[in-house]
Amino acid sequence: MTTSRPPIHATAYWTTAKEHGELRPEELPAPGPGQALVRALYSGISKGTEMVVHHGSVPPRVAKEMAAPHQEGQFPGPVKFGYLSVGVVEAGPAGWIGQRVFCLNPHQDRYVVPLDALTKIPDGVPSRRAVLTGTVETAINALWEAGPRLGDRVAVVGAGLVGGMVATLLRTFPLQRLQLVDLDPGRRQLAATLGVEFAHPDDALEDCDVVFHCSASQEGLERSLQLAGDEGDVIEMSWYANREVTLPLGEDFHARRLSIRASQVGVVARARRHRRTNADRLDLAVSLLTDPVFDAFITGASPFSELPETVQGLANGSLDALCHVIEYPQDRNLQDPTREDQR
Repeated sequence: MTTSRPPIHATAYWTTAKEHGELRPEELPAPGPGQALVRALYSGISKGTEMVVHHGSVPPRVAKEMAAPHQEGQFPGPVKFGYLSVGVVEAGPAGWIGQRVFCLNPHQDRYVVPLDALTKIPDGVPSRRAVLTGTVETAINALWEAGPRLGDRVAVVGAGLVGGMVATLLRTFPLQRLQLVDLDPGRRQLAATLGVEFAHPDDALEDCDVVFHCSASQEGLERSLQLAGDEGDVIEMSWYANREVTLPLGEDFHARRLSIRASQVGVVARARRHRRTNADRLDLAVSLLTDPVFDAFITGASPFSELPETVQGLANGSLDALCHVIEYPQDRNLQDPTREDQR
């Protein structure tokens, strides 16, 4: 006699149309061999990319490349998108039960994924902070791409989440100088918290060996080229989606032999691609989050039930954030041991 399993109920956030999203119920299959059922604790909103998805601005030409690892549906929608999820394993192999994990999964309260899609969170990393794992991974990839050297002069243009992460990692390097550059004077406090020098674009120092551009603006990229010294490198980390960008490549760009290199987290940077896997990169990223300085990037939180309204607030500018965290209802048997209100 076969005993039927009770259905596993879940709720996920879907972008259903341009500038509209909603929570939808679904039923999950029981985890099979090599899989785990994860109950979400937190997820983070990747403001840049997720706002592009929310506005329906993903160019068809790169739709396949921009798909999240566990995405469902297609751009422009309906699509279930997101990739900063932290949870605890609810069912699966015995050694995984109760393990806190990071997963590149959309905003969903429970989900079934292969075990090799999960990154174990070290004991010294709070679960809320662990949602930053994917962004730290992006910054690591850019540093591997650039290969900063002893005594380098470096600028990071754009003090948002990604630019701030790059500066956070670089602050421990033996550089001659490091400046975090932004138009917004309010970012000065972030730079001070990180222990990094802040500069307005007009005051930023030129003759840089490496410039990381993270402002997602044409003006920021233009200024990055000006800050780079002769034969210097500009690492372009911004994604412009379907916006056109015009650059002054007819000035001294060729005479100074400048280089612009794209850095994108979809694949491991070329300098490490043969010796590091994506999983290795994620393990490194989450291990770095033992440093409490990363808490400076978590600037707000909302319950999962309010996620559609939260996304709208981020999109229309009524809600400002570096990383906005989504909090999920907790299960009594699988509570987050690092959550302060449960201690």
